[in-house]
Amino acid sequence: MAQALGIDFGTSNSAAGYLRDGAPHLVTLAPGETTLPTAVFFDFDAREMLMGHAANDALLTGAEGRFMRALKRVLGTGLMHEKRQLLNERVTFVEIIARFLAHLKARAEAEAGHPFDHAVSGRPVVFHGTDDPREAQAEADLRACYRAAGFAHVDFLPEPEAAAIAAGALDHPGATGLIVDIGGGTSDFSVFRTGNQGVRILANHGVRIGGTDFDRAISIAQVMPLMGMGSPLRNAIGPGTLPAPKAIFHDMATWEKIPFLYTAKTLRDVQAMVRQAEAPERLARLATVLEHCLGHDVAFAVEAGKIAANTDAGDAVIDLSTVETGLTAPLGAARLDAVLAPFAAQLERGVQEGLEMAGCAPRDIDQVIYVGGSSLMGLVSGTMQAQFPHARHSFADVFTAVADGLAMAAAR
Repeated sequence: MAQALGIDFGTSNSAAGYLRDGAPHLVTLAPGETTLPTAVFFDFDAREMLMGHAANDALLTGAEGRFMRALKRVLGTGLMHEKRQLLNERVTFVEIIARFLAHLKARAEAEAGHPFDHAVSGRPVVFHGTDDPREAQAEADLRACYRAAGFAHVDFLPEPEAAAIAAGALDHPGATGLIVDIGGGTSDFSVFRTGNQGVRILANHGVRIGGTDFDRAISIAQVMPLMGMGSPLRNAIGPGTLPAPKAIFHDMATWEKIPFLYTAKTLRDVQAMVRQAEAPERLARLATVLEHCLGHDVAFAVEAGKIAANTDAGDAVIDLSTVETGLTAPLGAARLDAVLAPFAAQLERGVQEGLEMAGCAPRDIDQVIYVGGSSLMGLVSGTMQAQFPHARHSFADVFTAVADGLAMAAAR
């Protein structure tokens, strides 16, 4: 008999699970791993679409092709239904995401030995913003992806609710808690209370801030100036200078927009800027990135630098040697805090709004449960501990709590 499969389709990583022997069981999606990078690579030589670690490896080894990551952030936008030419076919993002979800489905079915025709999918509290008109379209797009992947039925469960189920909140009846779910693309704050009927969500509130936003801010502040952002360009006609256009640098710092920069026109435009630049060596690095499709190499370097600066008390750097031998961008802990400081204020405001929606004060929160890889950032825990100094702060299973909860919900 077909059963339901819980799927955590994340901005950075994805997981799938179902209940086995009364406990949540996560599907092995790669050797020894129950999570899979939410990334795809269209290999132009092999004529195939690679997923997860294979996609990342193809990118980093310099295979000829098109890399895509942060697919979740495209939901609800016009890009979802635009056809693009890849591997001798014209496909939409709906079809691309559907193939990724079908891969999770196939792995689960092979492991479980039976089909899954029903998906219980996590979803952020907000995809784009509470009052953003793209909200309904984002869920409709994701539903279409699941249907195209072969699921006959799809139900959605807010990711924080799934995390509360998995975090053992029922072990503390009568307690009031807060789920802080900082993912790749969104931050969700959910106030819950436990009782005889289980976990009751008092309020959900989300803001569109996540790990990829942290990466983008770091890249713009520390890396893009080395690529020519802010460089003066001589006017083609007459005296004077103008700064290099910002748009291309902001796109280069944004995971989901990088693939769209690899066009002949963009490269010609940048080469023209190199000729007009007063300091051409910096813009020449940008031309190198475009010519050799190194945008995601730079993005991975920024992500690695962010993690190093967050965990190392010393001075970390962003290694840009793939662009130019010996090139680095400094990123010590103090600089990381300064770059990400505006996000702390937004996170604090998001939490306060969530508490107001629930009719609670900070002193009412007994436990703060962290979910999502980006919740390990010192920026996040520092902001929350300042708001809730007397609460228990739990970081257990930050990477799999949502998937575990969805697996448990799927059994129902």
